[in-house]
Amino acid sequence: MRIEKTDFDGLLRIYPDVHRDSRGAFFELWQAVRYEDLWPELNFVQDNISVSKKGTLRGLHFQKTHPQGKLITVLEGEIFDVAVDLRPSSKTFGKSFTVTLSEADFSQLYIPEGFAHGFLTLSDIARVHYRCTDFYHPEDEGYILYSDQNLAIKWPDAGALIVSEKDRRGQSFFDWRRSVGI
Repeated sequence: MRIEKTDFDGLLRIYPDVHRDSRGAFFELWQAVRYEDLWPELNFVQDNISVSKKGTLRGLHFQKTHPQGKLITVLEGEIFDVAVDLRPSSKTFGKSFTVTLSEADFSQLYIPEGFAHGFLTLSDIARVHYRCTDFYHPEDEGYILYSDQNLAIKWPDAGALIVSEKDRRGQSFFDWRRSVGI
């Protein structure tokens, strides 16, 4: 397993050892002993799987009082993944981290608590696995508008976008800042 730090404190790229042969591929998605050096006190409590069609844009989501750290792995397909730093004391506050994740190398992205997260499906279908550090609380979820010009996210062209109504109604980054007094 290889780990790359990013310019965003706590946000990591993880490359598991993938074993391939004529039958296909095998890798460890999660192994407590191997990962505990990264996060000695981290406790994952919930696993989620999202299945999305090409052009589906999900996000930018976050939980207000129950923030979730997320370990993201694409099991099938390819996505353009985005994490926006919402931690006011961070040197990367308000900045976006973007990366393409796919089944080609099963690389993982760990997004610590305090980020908004979203992704765009680039392949015909994408199966995305999330390992989360807190339970999902629907009443606590917040949305930042994926197309907010102030965030300057350069989403790739994936054809016509499929976006939920709640994601279309997300607030701008500046409106979110105002709502929380930052």
